[in-house]
Amino acid sequence: MEAKLKLANQLCFPVYTLAKEIINHYRPLLENLDLTYPQYLVMLVLWEEQEQTVNQLGEQLKLDSGTLTPLLKRMEQKGLVARTRDTGDERVVNITLTQEGKKLKAKALSVPSQLVASMKVSKNDLLVLKSTIEKILKNYN
Repeated sequence: MEAKLKLANQLCFPVYTLAKEIINHYRPLLENLDLTYPQYLVMLVLWEEQEQTVNQLGEQLKLDSGTLTPLLKRMEQKGLVARTRDTGDERVVNITLTQEGKKLKAKALSVPSQLVASMKVSKNDLLVLKSTIEKILKNYN
């Protein structure tokens, strides 16, 4: 029974540790873009979608508005995004990329390959890991 409570036998701990390690590998890559990891995630969504509401961003990134709003304000201060109230419903805030935000995409293109190289495991192993994680997460959504 006691073996069940040993840290070494927990699934959550290596997952938690790996998540932290991956974010640490992103840090120097994102410093060159003057982005934090959560800001990078926002940019990834906006580079793909062009415009999102705060609620849509929150749903995609699994972040609540209390976390997202200050993050978006800092990004607006950096000139990367614009926040505008919806004319039809003032409670809705639309987030769009500025020209600076759009230009940053070209500088970010090398980040994924640099991250893979920094991980020191095969790209195939990372794809298998990603697929397994996605399969597990699918059961929770």
